Amino acid sequence: MTQDHVRPRIAVIAGPSATILNSAPLITSNKARRRLGLPLLCDDSGRVHRFDQLRLQRLAQPVTVYVEQFSAHPLEADAAELYGPPDGYLSVTGEFRPEPVEPTDRPVYRIELQPEDGLYPLPYMAVQADGSAWEGDATSTGESRQPFFPDGSRLFEEIDRLGWGENGESNLLGSVADYDFYRVAPSGGYTNGLPAEQRTDVGKGDIIPEQRGEDYFPYRPRTLRSYPARRHLADITNRVTEILCSGSYDGALWLEGSPSIEETIYWLNLLIDTELPLVACASTEYPHGCLGASGDRNLVHAVRYLSSGIWADAAGSDRLGFVLLDAGRIFTARDVQKLDARPGGYGSTGGHGGIVATIGDPGVPVVTNIPVWRHTGGSEVRLSRIPVQVDGTVERNGHPVRIPVMVRDADGGLRGDAIPHVVVVKHVRYGISGDFDDDVAEIMTRIGLNLRNHPLAGFVVEATAPYGATASVEDHALRIAALSGMPVVRVGRGGTEGWVPQARMRLAVAGANLSATKARILLMACLLRFGAWPAALDPEHPTSEEVAAIETAAARYQEVFDSH
Repeated sequence: MTQDHVRPRIAVIAGPSATILNSAPLITSNKARRRLGLPLLCDDSGRVHRFDQLRLQRLAQPVTVYVEQFSAHPLEADAAELYGPPDGYLSVTGEFRPEPVEPTDRPVYRIELQPEDGLYPLPYMAVQADGSAWEGDATSTGESRQPFFPDGSRLFEEIDRLGWGENGESNLLGSVADYDFYRVAPSGGYTNGLPAEQRTDVGKGDIIPEQRGEDYFPYRPRTLRSYPARRHLADITNRVTEILCSGSYDGALWLEGSPSIEETIYWLNLLIDTELPLVACASTEYPHGCLGASGDRNLVHAVRYLSSGIWADAAGSDRLGFVLLDAGRIFTARDVQKLDARPGGYGSTGGHGGIVATIGDPGVPVVTNIPVWRHTGGSEVRLSRIPVQVDGTVERNGHPVRIPVMVRDADGGLRGDAIPHVVVVKHVRYGISGDFDDDVAEIMTRIGLNLRNHPLAGFVVEATAPYGATASVEDHALRIAALSGMPVVRVGRGGTEGWVPQARMRLAVAGANLSATKARILLMACLLRFGAWPAALDPEHPTSEEVAAIETAAARYQEVFDSH
């Protein structure tokens, strides 16, 4: 913890496609429908809903409400002798009295609600511009509202306002730490430009609308679905580096969609040069506020983990690396993988550790093991170790040649156009026809495209478990890739607990027990750190010196795969 404040200060970073920042559709309440004469919400049998859905909203002015005594729990009245007196009594006509006058007067509490109190659960009264009720995200004409929060501030406010712990405590997040909220390739965007309070360029020009697929990345509704490109990984790296290296924070939270978060945090675990902890959080299945949603509790547990300090070594540096927290289990960024769309649906690939800590309710976080893999400030491929320029490979006059590739910009950040292009090739049984051209067409085509378009490129081969073996025709095509300057990494398919043996590798890197997706991430980082492999002038007929040079380059890559 830094010395200039007592409470931890945590950076909350909103990333793409984050279900944890997703909210259920705002549906027009029956209270509004009755007022406007609109069709009422009913169940499948035609029975009108018993209750209106309440959504957290802000009061526009103060209001006094009267709450019936003993209505918070069905057995409150059973222990009436333990309670103090009510604030007063309401008559059947609604008159408030300090003492009961009639037998029908009801004991009540009088509550003064103020706008500054914060959010209150209330019926949703809004309708569409054409006067029809909201039934989902989209209008009757097919246009759509955004269901994702633009950053984590509203999410944290709602959890603090409406969430409570097992002992009745509230403010589960705000009572532990202070927070700053950031948007880094977020899930929701300001299509009419950032609000004034968030702008840093007020008075410096026109408001710039944010563009879906460029500035923000939702997945719902389907008509708005978009995904970050490889170049956005540079933006994410640079912004997270800036935030964590600012000296303002004791840790960070990264919020992203559960299917992809494992790739992003492993990349950040390799690239970000920091001694601070970062916890990745997702809601495995359901949007925020829905029955069974896991994201809110994950956030509360993550903040408890960050503030506990159990991640720190004797010098105060993070000894566990970036982690993902879900269902009370804390996984290393390297080993975590989503296995199923349910709370607790993450597992540890590779079968050797993966869970570094646990947390319960009640209970404190407890470290269960300390990983040996290098990460963050000790990573060989962290941003500060990546040079400004590396060698790439392109085709010139029918032969692969090396060219310089700028991978860092003038400010020291990663360049979006330099993020390497690595594809995953999957080997399957009964996939070989016996015709070389048919069997390896995809690999050979990709080699040609890489030489034309991607000077930093490579292949991850997901093959037999645990040996990473492929058929001889595939071996030959992948050998040509390696001899053309493109690193090849072999891994076993599935969550193999075995290790791809280095002894079997020729012109390839053994991917240990990494999954194919994690091996791809590490290979991309290695390409930025070391550049492409040296290429043979004629990949079909290399000289012994050219093969030796490639094997030397592969050995340097192998050292990283053995330790990260």
